[in-house]
Amino acid sequence: MKVNPSEVCSAYIQKQVKVNTNKNINRMTVKSADIFQHKFPNTNLGFCKGFTKGLMKTKLIIEQHIHGCFGVDFNKAGVNDLLSVSQELLPRGIGGFFPTLVTDSIDNLKRQIGVINEAAQKQSGACAKILGIHLEGNFINPEKKGIHNPKHFLELTKENYSKLDDDFIKIVTLAPELDINLIDYLKTKNVKVQAGHCTGGDLSKCDGVTHLFNAMSGISHRGNSTSVSALVNDNLYTEVIADGVHLSDDILNLTFRTKPEDKIILISDALPVTHSNIKETYFADEKIYYDGVKATSKDGTLAGSTTLVPDIVKILGQKNMFKPKYVENVYDYHKLDIDGSIEWDNNFNIISVSTKYKP
Repeated sequence: MKVNPSEVCSAYIQKQVKVNTNKNINRMTVKSADIFQHKFPNTNLGFCKGFTKGLMKTKLIIEQHIHGCFGVDFNKAGVNDLLSVSQELLPRGIGGFFPTLVTDSIDNLKRQIGVINEAAQKQSGACAKILGIHLEGNFINPEKKGIHNPKHFLELTKENYSKLDDDFIKIVTLAPELDINLIDYLKTKNVKVQAGHCTGGDLSKCDGVTHLFNAMSGISHRGNSTSVSALVNDNLYTEVIADGVHLSDDILNLTFRTKPEDKIILISDALPVTHSNIKETYFADEKIYYDGVKATSKDGTLAGSTTLVPDIVKILGQKNMFKPKYVENVYDYHKLDIDGSIEWDNNFNIISVSTKYKP
């Protein structure tokens, strides 16, 4: 879908678009009017699990950890690619997102930071707002590298970070046990510091934890670990990939019972293959194979998720594990103010998406 940056709203936006429940979304034209609203026909209205009457209603979803989707890789995308993705995300109930950059060369990261900045400035009309950048690399632990390419890893210093420093970077995933002087500097810039791809148990300087249990030291009954510290520290926000692949139901139950309800953040960690026909691609300098369920490297390393957060809400909802607070928490974490809502049926299908946009 081509995006015309000249289609700018003077007040609010209104458009109704028919959407099939099989995830195929028709093209959308933005018009100048009052309210954007997306209707999902042929859904089964009824009572939602855990709700006493009416439809379940949540805030718009915020994707704070997403590497791409619809065939677009945020480490390679152009401005129009990002604008197109942002228009495709809103009808799916996603009101904002933080394009997430995987470990890469400094030159490429600097280029993509500039591209994301430019795309955010050109956004207008009915679209998911680009809220900032999540930098997931290059300051992680080689022992928990996951799919990341260690040849690009850097020491956790202010000097190294200055090579790509930008005010639009809002979240940095790093290994706190390797910190030299980077965390204190990030704190001066009000950047959210998240422990991820790490082994350390001291998370005292962190605001949150990146994809809990994945690419970090796990539960041990002797000594400390990243996972245990994340679970027992009630002040830490905790990213959870509840896509049915990254975490078992038992681990999800443990997490939801242990963490305060207001500290859970649902994320997708979505890859470019998400909601596309792509079966093979290159991501983080690795060839990735998607079998329809999971995306891995040749050696079987999970590269990320192939779902979006609305898909995850449905997965959790059908297991009776979902709470609307899990959608709201990211608003508190980043102090966001995005006006809009989603209505869901009793099978956790989206019925309608509505929001208002001011010029």
